[in-house]
Amino acid sequence: MRWMILAAVTALAGFGMAGAAEAHTFGAANAGLAQGLAHPFGGLDHVLAMVAVGLWAVQISARAGARRALWLVPAAFVVMMMVGGVAAFAGVPLPKVEFGILGSLLVLGGLVALAARVPAGLGAAVVGFFAVFHGHAHGVELPEAASALLYTFGFVTATAALHGIGVAAGLYLRGEAGRWLVRMGGAGVAAAGLAMMMAG
Repeated sequence: MRWMILAAVTALAGFGMAGAAEAHTFGAANAGLAQGLAHPFGGLDHVLAMVAVGLWAVQISARAGARRALWLVPAAFVVMMMVGGVAAFAGVPLPKVEFGILGSLLVLGGLVALAARVPAGLGAAVVGFFAVFHGHAHGVELPEAASALLYTFGFVTATAALHGIGVAAGLYLRGEAGRWLVRMGGAGVAAAGLAMMMAG
């Protein structure tokens, strides 16, 4: 939990550095929110990964004593995605971003397919790692003259909504037949990631 608080503080502090980036105008009034809201929905890779996070959080929460995974795992993704976004705003490079994003589909989809019930903290660490790549990809596409704060609020809100869809679907499909549907969906996410890697 402490690492999540530290990461959130780091991300918020990073908005100050983002303002120094010459390519964008930090704080432009009423600019960036709509673009931020739309951005996570603009790529199937982002959508699938974020829904998979929600599905996996439900699976982990079924483990004894891991009920907190329902909020901890999605929250870890959101916090570390912000860190990746701020790094991009500040011009900090991150190698193999696309590979990291597609790798998240393979790994998260595979974990859902296997119904891997790891400790909640480990689940949060896994999704947090991949979230940095997703956040960096969002950050490098900050629209010209848009507010980094509004843009970030937009893609964070959209991401949380996609996590919520995954959590809601996972909770709804908690029956025996439903659990197999979720696992098949995870396999589909992993297959999509592999197909995108091969196509790239």
